[in-house]
Amino acid sequence: MPKEKTTRGKGKASKADTGKKKKDPNAPKRGLSAYMFFANDQRDKVREENPGIKFGEVGKMLGERWKSLSEKQRQPYEAKAAADKKRYEQEKEAYANQPEEEEEEEESD
Repeated sequence: MPKEKTTRGKGKASKADTGKKKKDPNAPKRGLSAYMFFANDQRDKVREENPGIKFGEVGKMLGERWKSLSEKQRQPYEAKAAADKKRYEQEKEAYANQPEEEEEEEESD
């Protein structure tokens, strides 16, 4: 007798099964952290100083450099992060209020 076929894992569940809703592509992007501003600023320098470095090693070196920064050296990145967080909050609020206005217009027609 042939063996029954068994599947590995749980398989892919449909979106309806998981209860997870689709992410709106028009939703505002979250603000970057101070570390991410630092990493974006320093990534090219790390690659220039270490040609042929692997992707994971770049991240490790950036992390080490971030840890070695003093509070004074971190301030410009912290300021950028605060400004980006403020931008995100404003965009999120505007985005949250946007669909309500559109629904009201449709109901009045």
